[in-house]
Amino acid sequence: MEIIPVESAKKPKRLTSIVWNHFERVRKAEICYAVCVHCHKKLSGSSNSGTTHLRNHLMRCLKRSNFDVSQLLSAKRRKKDNIVGVDSINGDEAQRKDDYIQPGIIKFDQDPKKDELVTIASGKFDHDCSRYHLARMIILHGYPFTMVDDVGFKVFVKNLQPSFEVVPNNNVEQFCMEIYRKEKHQVYEMLNSSHGRINLSVEMWSSPENVEYLCLTAHYIDEDWKLQKKILNFVTLDSTHTEDLLSEVVIKCLMDWDIDSKLFALTFDDCSSDDDIVLRIKDRISQNRPLLVHGRLFDIRSAAHLLNSVVQDVLEAMREVIQNIRGSFKHVRSSQVTQGKFNEIVQQVGINSQRRLILDFPVQWKSTYLMLETALEYRGAFSFLQEHDPSYTSALTDTEWERTRFVTVYLKLLVEITNVFCGNKCPTASIYFPEICDVHIQLIEWCKSQDEFLSSIALKMKAKFDKYWSKCSLALAVAAILDPRFKMKLVEYYYSQIYGSTALDRIKEVSDGLKELFDAYSICSTMVDQGSALPGSSLPSTSTDSRDRLKGFDKFLYETSQSQNMISDLDKYLEEPVFPRNCDFKILNWWKVHTPRYPILSMMARDVLGTPMSTVAPESAFNAGGRLLDECRSSLNPDIREALVCTQDWLRVELKDDNSLPSHSARPIPSARLILAE
Repeated sequence: MEIIPVESAKKPKRLTSIVWNHFERVRKAEICYAVCVHCHKKLSGSSNSGTTHLRNHLMRCLKRSNFDVSQLLSAKRRKKDNIVGVDSINGDEAQRKDDYIQPGIIKFDQDPKKDELVTIASGKFDHDCSRYHLARMIILHGYPFTMVDDVGFKVFVKNLQPSFEVVPNNNVEQFCMEIYRKEKHQVYEMLNSSHGRINLSVEMWSSPENVEYLCLTAHYIDEDWKLQKKILNFVTLDSTHTEDLLSEVVIKCLMDWDIDSKLFALTFDDCSSDDDIVLRIKDRISQNRPLLVHGRLFDIRSAAHLLNSVVQDVLEAMREVIQNIRGSFKHVRSSQVTQGKFNEIVQQVGINSQRRLILDFPVQWKSTYLMLETALEYRGAFSFLQEHDPSYTSALTDTEWERTRFVTVYLKLLVEITNVFCGNKCPTASIYFPEICDVHIQLIEWCKSQDEFLSSIALKMKAKFDKYWSKCSLALAVAAILDPRFKMKLVEYYYSQIYGSTALDRIKEVSDGLKELFDAYSICSTMVDQGSALPGSSLPSTSTDSRDRLKGFDKFLYETSQSQNMISDLDKYLEEPVFPRNCDFKILNWWKVHTPRYPILSMMARDVLGTPMSTVAPESAFNAGGRLLDECRSSLNPDIREALVCTQDWLRVELKDDNSLPSHSARPIPSARLILAE
């Protein structure tokens, strides 16, 4: 290889481009190369090749240092055909049709290999892969499709990779749909290959335009004993939808995903949902497969929504008092004189609170609780202010202050329990029983209040709670029993406080329901051993063959063979001592380790513990307005909207930090805050 000095070449062509400051021209045989002085990469150095490829390499070269890229860009901008700048880009300009790959032709690989990714180090550029990751980014972060038409985005991409041709937003929609179809197939295979049953939660969403949506989410524990959650459908409801339509929508989605025969429980977000909806779904499901424990574990209502609902009853009853407290906070900050006077009163009455007077966000009921709690600490100062400030018209009476104190105790308990529900990283069904029982016990006590106003609030709360308890108490208790730290002891402990003299009868009802459920799984286990159970199912199907004269034989075989077994999984589990309680206990890890010891009971535990007893997302735990879809997504057509919501949910599990991604629910609009200066 020979380096050709400029002065020794015959009739040399002057190398005028600035890029030659970073390349050496090298001849090998009859071929000329341009060798990067930074990374020593060889590129074509022929005079016919131009310098565009050299300039592009320099902008990607990792070894390059102390080099002003703007020199290359400014040199390139001098060429009229290659101008890149804000002034020269028209966001509405027509794009040449041949510049784009038609979305119908593009097929993304299941998993792009590392060596196929666009990397600066490799210098390899793949348009298809780049467009895939652009669409994936839009899905993950909820960006609008129109961002690809923005001038700033075009300039950024062109400067980053001049070879990349930005596609119009309607093509990006197609790329996103392609990703959705690929991911949907993977989720379908995952659900149908699972050996356990599937739980389904049904949530109602809305939009700023008052459009309603139905969000269906599958919950299950996989083969590695990990709790999984996948949004399956996000259906836009017609404004004229009826209760019949809602049940049909749920049934159709179950059939489309082919999980109707694997459904264990159905969780609704509203504890007051029409029971007819559930009955219709029950009837359709039970046509092909019997419901467990006569369907007593099938109909579940969200615990967090129950708490949210009873809180709204409390706040509505205290509406006038809360308005006066807000007025008191506003009055203190109405002027510097009033604020100074209040600060003096605080010192005079000996209040040492460090809390600041902050108005609540009405849509976030936890903030209302904090406002009431703060007001109670400054009760003495507000009472004193009433006596010395005639303009203060929002004062509370002594009776109102006492009611506020009692109501704040109610709200404090509900805040603490909601934090438990939404702060648990692995919310298995077993965590809910003790918390709900605490609410039950407190409601019984609150109903005994001598204050007619307070007792009426408590009675209204308990009426709503009792409806929830009648539906969910068995499921809550069974899940708690399957926690080895509690077993039957926790049920006995709480039921003795809740039911008193009738506790033994109630405990027996739970014990009988638990045994009935275990027997069903034992029969299924017998059929699996005989090869007669359906693949991937937890229970045998109901035969429709009229010639089958042995429909009850499997149950008879199981019942008559019980005497041959020394002890069942369930009996062995319940008779052994409870596991010590500690903060590091992970129930799913325990069952994973003990599956060989309790093969049948562990199969039952997987389905029970995977039941979603609450459906509220952490960011919406204290939101009184429900789940709200953002304006960007609500403006799309239903198919694209469903694809984006579902695919974002499926893709985000790949990232370690899910909190870095926004959900589709809108956040409450902040209200003004009034702060008491220290």
